[in-house]
Amino acid sequence: MTIDTSSLQIRIAEDEADLLAAQRLRYRVFVEELKGGGGAMVDHANRLERDHFDPFNDHLILVDPCRDAGRLDHVVGVYRLLRDDRAAEAGRFYCDDEYDLTALKRSGRRLLELGRSCVDEDYRGGAAMLVMWNWLANYVLNNGIEILFGVASFHGTDVKALEMPLSWLHHHHLAPPELRVRALAPNDIAMDLVPDDRLERNAAMEAMPALIKAYLRLGGFVGEGAYVDHGFNTTDVCLLMDTAAMSQRHRSFYTRKHKGTA
Repeated sequence: MTIDTSSLQIRIAEDEADLLAAQRLRYRVFVEELKGGGGAMVDHANRLERDHFDPFNDHLILVDPCRDAGRLDHVVGVYRLLRDDRAAEAGRFYCDDEYDLTALKRSGRRLLELGRSCVDEDYRGGAAMLVMWNWLANYVLNNGIEILFGVASFHGTDVKALEMPLSWLHHHHLAPPELRVRALAPNDIAMDLVPDDRLERNAAMEAMPALIKAYLRLGGFVGEGAYVDHGFNTTDVCLLMDTAAMSQRHRSFYTRKHKGTA
């Protein structure tokens, strides 16, 4: 199915309808499509995936104005943004359940946790995620954010099937010690499952989710260990990004894009 993305709009959720539509999209992706997302606050009757953290986040939404807002169908992309000052109000970051974030919290740097990223099935593989990333870069700069982080997921909990991409992340993209968060027991697993000299890059990249590859292209890295989330039917890694590096690469992207179209 080919979607015209030229009319897509992007903004922070403005009202209850926007938030409910974001939660409806999350339900379609995480619960219906990925067969997970069984948290205590999930509203199965109304098909809304929600949790304790929603009131403390900015909800970045991608909107198709041609779709029916009355039916909560207008949001086609979501990114949840939790600044460190709002995390203090919430009592913790979402990632605190899966990773020891001590290194980040002691860094003294401005933190932004990213989560619940998803795109409607009909809008994947096109410009939707790029539009969201471009807007996010401006949000980061405007709020003085220095470190981005958040869990990103591999579908499924069969660690053996994921050994190649997990090992590639461990051997080639492990965070520096001063920012290295660690997966929490008892759901933690080591990611150095395959020795570096036996890794197959093509196989690792083919099995790598698009979101993780996007972080890696911008210079991102991962924490130590993966977290098996049986509730969401995923295996999670914690991605981190120093925004100074992201900003430089973001500017370079626009420079190359401009030169390529001049």
